[in-house]
Amino acid sequence: MIINPTEIEHESMRIIQNIIGSRYNGPEENLPVIKRVIHATADFDFLDNLFFSDNVITKTHEALRLRHERVIITDTLMLKSGISKNYGINIICHVNDEETHSEAKSRGLTRAIINIERCVKEFPEAIYAIGNSPTALIRLCELIHEGKAKPALVIGVPVGFVNVIESKELLLSLSDIPRIISRGNKGGSPVACAIVNAILYAMA
Repeated sequence: MIINPTEIEHESMRIIQNIIGSRYNGPEENLPVIKRVIHATADFDFLDNLFFSDNVITKTHEALRLRHERVIITDTLMLKSGISKNYGINIICHVNDEETHSEAKSRGLTRAIINIERCVKEFPEAIYAIGNSPTALIRLCELIHEGKAKPALVIGVPVGFVNVIESKELLLSLSDIPRIISRGNKGGSPVACAIVNAILYAMA
């Protein structure tokens, strides 16, 4: 029985690779992300369901290496807490701030939308990771379309049934933005976290 955490992870990745086998024939740089998502979810549907824009991993690594201020914006505190803190990256989520609560109540909007609007004003070129809120993803896409945001990467993997597929289709239509998307209803903060961490681990 394997009990060492590092050995458990290595064995899990070995099993995942064996199951994937020759089923994957896409860009090699995307495979560690796919495997990390499967590791986090035990769901092999992600082998076919994840969309990657062209050279997205390379472009994201270049952005992280070249920019003086490296920032990742998240839509939930759960996602923020799960991202590795070992890479000198500022991880921001305003969703629970008093200012966000107050503005969301006064405008009749979700806190996730206000969080995105506030973050875009501060960091229009950050990495945006959205794993829970389709309203946040829709608002981010609107701000991109308006020219107010140009993220280095958008991870659009909200989960659920209301506005979820629509939000992802909107992101898919933004061909000039580096993006990773889970098609359909599947996704969630664990998926977004796995994607971010896989990208960071590949930089080490």
